[in-house]
Amino acid sequence: MTDQNSSDYKPADILIAATTIKPPIAPIKPHRMEIHHHIRVDPYYWLRDDDRHKAEVLNYLEQENSYTRQILEGTEPMQSLLYNEMIARIREEDCSAPCLHKDFWYYHRYHPRQEYPVYYRKPHTLETAEQLLLDIPKLAEPYDFYDLGAYEVSPCQDILAYAEDTLSRRQYRIRFKNLTTGEHYPDTIENTSADMAWANDNHTLFYVARHPDTLLPYRVYRHVLGSSVACDVLVYEERDDAFDAEVSRSKSGRYVIIGLHQTLSSEYRILDADEPEGEFAIFFPRERNHEYEIFHQGERFLIRSNRQAPNFRLLETPVDKTGDPNAWKELISHRDDVLLEDVEVFANHVVVTERHKGLLRIKVLNGETSRSIPFNEPVYSAYIDENPEYSSPRLRYGYSSLTTPNTIYEYDMASGQQTLLKQDEVVGDFNPADYASERIFAPARDSESIPISLVYRRNMGNPADRPLYLYGYGAYGHSVEASFSSHILSLLDRGFVYAIAHIRGGQEMGRRWYDEGRLFNKRNTFTDYIDVSEFLTHHGYAAANKVFAAGGSAGGLLMGAVVNMRPELYRGIVAHVPFVDVVTTMLDESVPLTTGEYDEWGNPADPDAYHTMLSYSPYDQVSARQYPHMLVLTGLHDSQVQYWEPAKWVAKLRALKTDQHLLLLQTNMEAGHAGASGRLRRYREKALEYAFLFSLLAGC
Repeated sequence: MTDQNSSDYKPADILIAATTIKPPIAPIKPHRMEIHHHIRVDPYYWLRDDDRHKAEVLNYLEQENSYTRQILEGTEPMQSLLYNEMIARIREEDCSAPCLHKDFWYYHRYHPRQEYPVYYRKPHTLETAEQLLLDIPKLAEPYDFYDLGAYEVSPCQDILAYAEDTLSRRQYRIRFKNLTTGEHYPDTIENTSADMAWANDNHTLFYVARHPDTLLPYRVYRHVLGSSVACDVLVYEERDDAFDAEVSRSKSGRYVIIGLHQTLSSEYRILDADEPEGEFAIFFPRERNHEYEIFHQGERFLIRSNRQAPNFRLLETPVDKTGDPNAWKELISHRDDVLLEDVEVFANHVVVTERHKGLLRIKVLNGETSRSIPFNEPVYSAYIDENPEYSSPRLRYGYSSLTTPNTIYEYDMASGQQTLLKQDEVVGDFNPADYASERIFAPARDSESIPISLVYRRNMGNPADRPLYLYGYGAYGHSVEASFSSHILSLLDRGFVYAIAHIRGGQEMGRRWYDEGRLFNKRNTFTDYIDVSEFLTHHGYAAANKVFAAGGSAGGLLMGAVVNMRPELYRGIVAHVPFVDVVTTMLDESVPLTTGEYDEWGNPADPDAYHTMLSYSPYDQVSARQYPHMLVLTGLHDSQVQYWEPAKWVAKLRALKTDQHLLLLQTNMEAGHAGASGRLRRYREKALEYAFLFSLLAGC
């Protein structure tokens, strides 16, 4: 435990360094763009390089990296201290709770000093010898980045298909391993998503190919093990660029399912897993503003649907009447104040997760009755864990909070008895009682109440004088969970308050909360965050001159918007992979993911949508004014938010801002959207971020 205030650490004054070290200045090369009789001139459009090969672009990014290293050189002792502190909390050797599927217990283990886990299984009794499935440290050796996207064991449990990404662009390679001999098959399938599903014949695999340019998952193929990949059969192609394709196997093992998803609608196609060469049948055709999910159980399908139910309801239908909504019977009706979020089926039970006032609850349905699993903390996160065994009478679920490490429980769905299987250990003298968490609500300017989850260390002096780390996201209906992260202790133990602003654009308060934070309502996301920032300082949770804002991806857009709207509120900003060039990106259908997001941000081909996006687009709204200290982090291979968005943003900010505050850009030249891979390496970036914040505090 590092029970010290940040002022006890005196890294070299990075503000002084900034007065003597000159930043790189990006050349201006005007690029004219016109639409709707409106002209924009982008001086840094040249920084876009789809192939990541142009020397001029790469040299500029390296210059920015060099500048960031020079400015933060004096913080390197602090970075090392923080990094070692963070990884010291993690058990060097750790094993997941074994999970039973058919004849085997599956689990993974981290070995000392290893970045990646090794995957194993054991037959029924845990006393028998374990069998190696995947040695990820060995597989990752040749690469700077490695991600195991997914793996699927064949129905006879003798073949393993797995998807690996070695570039960090979510372009996976599917490989096959014979679990009897330990040898790999020669079959290798390139440029796929991580989705895949076995047919019941034990040698046919369905997978999803990505478009070579847009990277959209759009084609579902059938591969027969041992045959040429070039001969794989195309079984479905999605021609609407707004939809993504996925493929899965029903938990019951009876169906292979193609899922097709867009922001506001979905469609499923099903195939008997015993007949892999058959035709997929449409479960229910897509409709505008109808999202649904399907779950097979016995002679029925369960349907989670928002048809005439914005917060979703649960229905059932016989397997032979899927396309007739008149045959759908309601099991859980729509509720204005409860979002039906997820469903898990077993042979004899159904489990649902619901979100009420921002918090999740898990319910086990038994015919006409239900039983909720109790959670006793005011702020927490709960989720349904891996439950691959369809016939199991027990539910495995996870729980954590801002003060409770992730914990896996097994719950007997008949008796209600639960068993603790595993809780992540925080190595050292961590004591949850040393910290306090709260759930409070801030009034928005339009009288809405915005949930805030926060945590702080007890007995750290006057709360009103503490620094604040305020995280926000607010997009895609994604609800930010108040879950445990051990690296946050490095903030809390130095006096920080850590808070999450559950702003509109997420779905914490139901579907309405999402709808009020997208399209023409997007500004609510930004003003909610600003209102939370002011509320926390006005009500004594933190000092007004020590507020640090942080967000990534769409949360990086949030950072860019609020720093244009109210820059004086923040001592510093940390923007991870920020989506800041909204208009230009949304106008370019060749950029991955663009066309599927028109219902999130708007289609700029519509003049009203164009001008709405333009009014808040961080890159377009940069102007000659003072900005706070800023650290911007990105990855060269990011396929979701292209590196050139933050690079252009920093270049424009540096040219126009009127202050002497720090503006730093760091590009990870080996990583993408999720940053560095590996369980320990990722903390290097977190240590750099925290050292940046502590250095700024020294000047308060």
